[in-house]
Amino acid sequence: MNVIIRLLISAVIAYGLSRILSGVHIADFKTALLFAVVLALLNVFVKPLLILFTLPITIFTLGLFLFAINAIIIIIADKFIDGIKVDGFFWALIFSLVLSIFNSAVANAMKDDKKES
Repeated sequence: MNVIIRLLISAVIAYGLSRILSGVHIADFKTALLFAVVLALLNVFVKPLLILFTLPITIFTLGLFLFAINAIIIIIADKFIDGIKVDGFFWALIFSLVLSIFNSAVANAMKDDKKES
């Protein structure tokens, strides 16, 4: 149940960001929900391989290359889904950073609510 809630929250955030950021276009909420599912699957299966293959450059940049890997994951998700368009690497980088910040904030808020209960 927690996974479904996280996917819904991620879809809402992604859809909202597409309305704010001019370089990211998501057609509707259904597409945003599909995007959240594809993004979660890519983060589970593809991202660890990318991290492994780029480990030397990630170490050399003290982990900053992980931001580029997140943007690459966004671009890959864009290629899989028809209703989404990201206008380039820069927009994918900005979108991934803001999406990560909001998802982290919501996850922390959910943890705090569980502690108080």
